[in-house]
Formats: sequence, C-alpha cells, structure tokens
Amino acid sequence: MKEIDWSNLSFGYMKTDYNVRINFREGAWGELEVSSSEYINMHMAATCLHYGQEAFEGLKAFRGKDGKIRVFRLEDNAARMQDTCRGILMAELPTERFREAVLKVIKLNERFVPPYESGASLYIRPLLIGTGAQVGVHPADEYLFLVLVTPVGPYFKGGFSTNPYVIFRQFDRSAPLGTGIYKVGGNYAASLRANKMAHDLGYTSEFYLDAKEKKYIDECGAANFFGIKDNTYITPLSTSILPSITNKSLMQLAEDMGMKVERRPVPEEELSTFEEAGACGTAAVISPIQRIDDVENNKSYVFSKDGKPGPVCTKLYNKLRAIQYGDEPDAHGWVTIVE
Repeated sequence: MKEIDWSNLSFGYMKTDYNVRINFREGAWGELEVSSSEYINMHMAATCLHYGQEAFEGLKAFRGKDGKIRVFRLEDNAARMQDTCRGILMAELPTERFREAVLKVIKLNERFVPPYESGASLYIRPLLIGTGAQVGVHPADEYLFLVLVTPVGPYFKGGFSTNPYVIFRQFDRSAPLGTGIYKVGGNYAASLRANKMAHDLGYTSEFYLDAKEKKYIDECGAANFFGIKDNTYITPLSTSILPSITNKSLMQLAEDMGMKVERRPVPEEELSTFEEAGACGTAAVISPIQRIDDVENNKSYVFSKDGKPGPVCTKLYNKLRAIQYGDEPDAHGWVTIVE
C-alpha cells in the first residue's frame, strides 16, 4: 500500500480493502457478506434508481492514544436509519445487525484507521437501497444494506476555523412535512444548486430559512445550526430539520458545562443577538460561523470579528473530540471500542 499522508487527507473517497453487505429477500435479512468490489450489480428497475428509495448514515471511528479504535454513537445512527426506513417504507435493519456490520468493516480495514493526532479519522458510510424491481410507485420487496469506509481529513479545508455562510431565500431545503427529518439522498440533491451558488460567491455553504414562512433559520446545506448567547445553547426546532447526532451530543455537553439548552424556532432577526454560532454534523463536527450574509436584504450577522472561533465553540469542540478519541471519560456511553 502506498504510504498515506494522514495529515493532508481531504474529505473524499479513498479505496479501502473491503466493504460489507447484507441482503433483504423474501421478508428476511440474510447473512453478512464481505466484498472487495467497489460496485453494485442491480436491476435497472430498482426502486432506489427510480423512486429514491435509499437512506444513508455517516459516523466515524477514531484511533486513540492507547491504540484502541473507538466508534462514536453507533446505536444512534442505527436508530436514525430505522426512522428513515419507516418514513420511506424500507425494510428496517435491526440495531444488532447494523452494529455487526459496522464493527466488521472497521476490523477488515483497520490499516486505514488514521493514527492518533493526525487530524484524520475513518469515515463510515452505511447505505440502504431498494433493489427490488418496480415500475409502479411502490416500495421494493428486496433491499441491500452496505457499509463502506474511507479515511478522511477535515470536512472544510481550514479544519476548526470560522467560515462565512449565505442565506438563500429562492431555495428550500425541504418541506415542513416532507423528508427533511430523514437522511435520504434526495434532500442533498435538492441542496446541490444552492451549494454551488454559495461556493461561487465565496461562501463555505448556504443557509436555508423555513420553507413555509421564510422567517426562521432552518438548516445549513449539510449541517444543523446552533447559536450561543447568555450562557445558553440555542438550536432550531422544526419538522424539516434532520436530527443531527452531533447536535444532540453538543446539547448534552453544553448542559454538562452548566449551560441552558433551548430547542425552539429561531427567527432570522435573532441572529444579531448571538455571541457565537456554529454549524454541526458528523463530517465537520463543529464549523464555527464567522458571519451569515443575507445578501437579498443587505444584512450581515457577524459572530467573530477577529476571524477566530469563540470560547464556547472551542470548548465544545475540544470536549467532544476528547471523548471520541478516548482522552476524556465517556460519561454518557457514546463510544464503542472495536475489540
């Protein structure tokens, strides 16, 4: 294997040795299979291709100072995928099978888990797709669950540094009673055009307002939003926002640090009152927000005048990372050690 420059990895795909697969046929999940192929052979009328019957998750494994590999909140990812399955009528994979597949694929690709303090981690991508053939709009009768892994660096080039974002009113991420609360590919396809526009304008990512009234902060392209003021961690509550496992973790850590936590609608004008703000998710962990521009209304909400992450974002980021790497006690039972 070519020597990997761990400290200069991008957040992209790198071929690893194996992936694992489980098929659902005739009403039951089969045995776990190990594959070295990067390809899927499927029927041209598979429901994932025609009707978007697909779900995915994202989680990470970290190598600690002690050499042990830790996976963060594995069961929560299994539960969120099951929730997505209920939302778009796919066969649900039990948590213990999800766990079996994730731990197996990490063990098989152990040499790709980056070393401690390299700034990189092993990204784990569980994928569930409808493979049964349908030309009518119906759920499939066959499914494939697959887990691939790839070593990754920081999601944003600068790592833990502040970034500028822009509000777009001409786009909706998802409808209030649509699939926004589920982790389905269609939500991300819907964000690609706005995301490209944001990048072309020099922003890290786009921000969406709620689709119904265009009054409330909804979600960043691929992350949840949170704001900090008066020793309070505030994050939007909405029926169109994906429940982020990272955000859930940060809310708990904020409470542990003696902060108040509020989940509620956040009107756009409240942005001017926040001392700090961030976008959070598995890929980026926390991306502290330097400013959010509302170009249409010629407004700019600035959260970092010196361009540096604020003290609360920094404390939360360091605390979460310390738990993930095993540098601090796992008081909430979030970590699974790969044996």
